[in-house]
Amino acid sequence: MTAALRRGASAVIATAITATALVVTGPAASADEAFYQPPDPLPAGRDGDVIKSQPSNIAGAQATRIMYLSQDEDGTAIPVTGTVLVPDKPWEGPGPRPIVGYAPFTAGIGDQCAPSKTLAGEPGGDITTEFQRGFINQLLDRGIAVAQTDYQGLGTPGDHTYVMREVSAHAVLDGIRAAQRLPEADLPDDGPVGITGYSQGGGAAAAAAELAPQYAPELDLKGAYSGAPPADLSVLAESIDGSYAAGFGGFALIGTNAAYPELRIVEDLANDKGKQFFEEARKVCTLEALVKFAGMKTSDLTADGRSLAEYLAVEPFRTVAEQQRVGNLAPAVPVQVGHNPADDIVPYEQGKQMARDWCAKGASVQFTDLPAAPVFAHVGALPPAQADSANWLVDRFTGKPAPSNCGQF
Repeated sequence: MTAALRRGASAVIATAITATALVVTGPAASADEAFYQPPDPLPAGRDGDVIKSQPSNIAGAQATRIMYLSQDEDGTAIPVTGTVLVPDKPWEGPGPRPIVGYAPFTAGIGDQCAPSKTLAGEPGGDITTEFQRGFINQLLDRGIAVAQTDYQGLGTPGDHTYVMREVSAHAVLDGIRAAQRLPEADLPDDGPVGITGYSQGGGAAAAAAELAPQYAPELDLKGAYSGAPPADLSVLAESIDGSYAAGFGGFALIGTNAAYPELRIVEDLANDKGKQFFEEARKVCTLEALVKFAGMKTSDLTADGRSLAEYLAVEPFRTVAEQQRVGNLAPAVPVQVGHNPADDIVPYEQGKQMARDWCAKGASVQFTDLPAAPVFAHVGALPPAQADSANWLVDRFTGKPAPSNCGQF
């Protein structure tokens, strides 16, 4: 890694520390690893049914760690973990307390990075945990309950299916269902719900908004917020290759390999360096990945020297990449998409294109530019996204008409 890239990664860390106020949780505790081991076989049940639960320790809410049923890319039942948070503050709007499904942004691939662990102060988290708290706390402060998902394979056995569209959407939607069905949460089982997320979570939130009408039509979904969504992996693969965020491209390889093992990415396509990367990346969280893999080129990981972007341009990988693209289906509810024009990780234009695709299909879309300094803008845009997300969702829950600027961006 060059000195410039090291400085870049260090600057990202500094930006992260100063861009948000740290929120104190309860005292750190060791993770209950037994909780993250699912029963074998999985119990029969509906998507979103709670398999097991235990009290968690997150300030400002009654927090419950959960494991619930969901579906993978093939419709096979899988266990997913997360957290249900019922705020100490009352909901002061009309109707019952709303629930928002929170789709976390990149926490890492290692099981210790699961947000249901790190949000509770357990060892393994890094500064990204504070940004996750920022999204959650903005909602808790307004009396809104939160259903936070860990996604497939983060905390639970198996590799995390990072940025895989369908399984991520399932995890978000089934997390909301689990919150509705969790007895100790005492939340309405048919009340208003919303969705939010940024970066990886922005893509998952957008995918959940698209798939909700067919996958979870019973949810009273009022709207969804998607910040800096990685809507087109073929664009992302090219933009971050060799950058300070190159490790995220490696994470996407791991996620693709987990969701589509028939592609045999590790077995047939990776060289020795690539196999070593897979083993190392499976163990790290976001901050370590930024420092450890900055400047990495995916062409150095493959046996034939082709980059991830080159692979995604040919079959069968092109079809897989297209299956992950968000924007092919129109959400049935209003959506807000926020992105910074200088975003240095998730290209601005592909987020805008997703919003345009939705508009062309008749969706109600509000596209907004998130403010941030032009240096490391992806991180810098997080705090305004946190506030925009909460404010926009409160407006939907209180019945205000959703603005739309389709045709104006």
